[in-house]
Amino acid sequence: MSDLPELSVQMLSRTSLLAPLRCMVVAFAERIGFDETASGHIALALDEALANVIRHGYGGRDDCRIWVHLRHLEEPEGLSIVVDDMARQVEPESIRGRDLDDVRPGGLGVHLIRSTMDAVRFEKRSEGGMRLILEKRLRSAAVEHAA
Repeated sequence: MSDLPELSVQMLSRTSLLAPLRCMVVAFAERIGFDETASGHIALALDEALANVIRHGYGGRDDCRIWVHLRHLEEPEGLSIVVDDMARQVEPESIRGRDLDDVRPGGLGVHLIRSTMDAVRFEKRSEGGMRLILEKRLRSAAVEHAA
């Protein structure tokens, strides 16, 4: 299998584009074999990641570029999503949600992403910006659904 993504989207940093992208991701995940619940969780994790890029990386600007690449993984079977941006770079280890004991709205996106996906990696891109790599295995989705 090729390392090339099966589906790539270049989008502007506009929150109005998140809903159509969620629909696309759900359809892609279901085509691979994820059930409706797991597909929705994957789409929600991506939605949170993109909202964070828009809010924190681009400071709310709506004229910046974000690239989303989806690929069906064969072994172990699952889905890979790569999000690239040209936002300000931060140290990957500094990206974390706020303390869960701090009860107030917001700030839980990173927790949601990490709890939903099997693998989450933040990287600095050599050409500038950041890269987020998300992976979800089909087997883990089936185990979560059965629990």
